[in-house]
This record gives sequence, structure tokens and C-alpha cells, in this order.
Amino acid sequence: KLARHPKQAHWWHATLRVTPRGFGTRTIPVPGGAFEIDLDVHDLRLVVSDSEGRREGFDLAGTSIAEVYRRTMETLDGMGLATEIVAHPYDNPHSEIPFAGDETHGDWDPDAIRRWWRSMLFVDRAFRTFAGRSFMRTSPVQLFWHSFDIAVTRFTGRRSPAFGEGGRRSDVEAYSHEVISFGYWPGDPEVRFPAFYSYTAPEPDGLADRPLRPETAWWQELPASHMALLKYDDVRAAADPYGTLLDFMRAAEEAGMDALGLEPDPPVETAPLWAELDERFPATRGAETT
Repeated sequence: KLARHPKQAHWWHATLRVTPRGFGTRTIPVPGGAFEIDLDVHDLRLVVSDSEGRREGFDLAGTSIAEVYRRTMETLDGMGLATEIVAHPYDNPHSEIPFAGDETHGDWDPDAIRRWWRSMLFVDRAFRTFAGRSFMRTSPVQLFWHSFDIAVTRFTGRRSPAFGEGGRRSDVEAYSHEVISFGYWPGDPEVRFPAFYSYTAPEPDGLADRPLRPETAWWQELPASHMALLKYDDVRAAADPYGTLLDFMRAAEEAGMDALGLEPDPPVETAPLWAELDERFPATRGAETT
């Protein structure tokens, strides 16, 4: 997507999406058409589809990263979609081996993969709901391939004062404006459990003094900032997991906005439009409408 998709602000064009069958790139434009790549967790296959109606793919079970990389590039080449890429992990704490030579990683656990995907499907829905509850500029719900976290970000509209100067280009552009970001990831060497998170960047003074909800959420001090954390298991065990997650996000948003000296937007009404149409036009009840 970095090589083929038209550039968008904050690298939004480069991220992946949760799909009804797994994870995917969504549409990638190319001259004269488009294509997409999907990792199908139900059939455990990688599939390339294009606007010419072609679908090519291969089974993932029993394959190493090196074989997945080789067969993916062969599939793209055979469909006339060959793309030159930088083929190694990016900012990944688990491996620095270039894909073409990675014979180390090749264990596929279909049950674990599907359970992880189902948790992401739940989060994707909640994040989309949260994204629609404000008129603030908000990113799409995105899956970041390097740390495999799903995230959504609010933008205050104010530029960040020299944030990230001297850092990597990706970081400088990603944080060019004040953000309050929210995400979910499987954990890492420092956080050894799946969790929801939120941070405000650049971090304002007193952020970690603001309250969070639910009571099981806490502020984690990191080398350069604080992060609000809530364990996935605590959400899963709640009487209303969906409502608990949305409340955590709202509390973290309120903390960030308050610390930045801004007033949070009142939540936007998200009732289905059909309810309003049904009330205004009762004669359409049960009829096929567009």
C-alpha cells in the first residue's frame, strides 16, 4: 500500500482493515484498475483479488514467512501486479529477519488466529461506534501491520509544536497535530497481556492525574509518556463489555481534552436513521425502500 496507494495524511493509506473473513488491505488502485490482498482466517489462505475478476491465492498452513513472502510476490507478478517493496519487519520487537530469509517463523494455530480475529471484530465495531460519536476530525479505524494494533484517533485541529523533530519521517507526520488516540493490541515485551490503550500526544501536563473509567483502568508510565490501559480480560468479564469499552474510551478522551484545556464534544446521537424514517413515514414500515 505504501508503494501503490495514493498518499493520504498521517499514513492512513498504508494501514490494513479487519474484514468479515479476517484481515485485508481493502482497495489498492493501480493504472486501469485495482486489487486487494486478504488473509482469510476461516480458510487460512492468502488471497489476491483484482478488478479483472481474478482471484489467486494459496494455503498458509505449514508455510514459513519466507515461503509466504515468495508465493505472495509470485502471485502478484503472475497477475501483472508486481511491486517492489522493502521486505523486512518494521519496528517489530519479535523479529528483524528479512522476509525472504525467515524460515524461523512458520507455526500457524488456526484456533488462536480465529479467536484473536474475533476479538478484533468486536473491537472494530466498538471503535467505529466511538468514531461516529464526535464531529471532531477522526481517523478511520485502522490496523497497523507492524505492531498489529487496531486504532482510531481524534485530532484537536491544533498543530503539535515541533513534535517529533529529528525523528523518523513516519512519526513526524503521524503526530504533526495534537491527537488523542485509542487502540487494542495483543501486548508486547513490556505489556504481557492483550489490552486497550489511550494516549494524548504531545502529552499535556497533568494528564495522568485525570480519572479513568472503569475502576480497573489505570495510567501506565512509559519512558516518554503515560498511557491509559484496560485489560481485555476485564472488558470481557464485564456485565456489558461493549458499553464498558466505550465508557473507557470516553473517559480517556475527556482526560485528554481536559488536560489540553479543551471542551469535549457532547456525544453525537448515533441511533439508526431508520428509527427516524419509520416514525416520520409509518406507511413504509415493512416495505422495501431505498
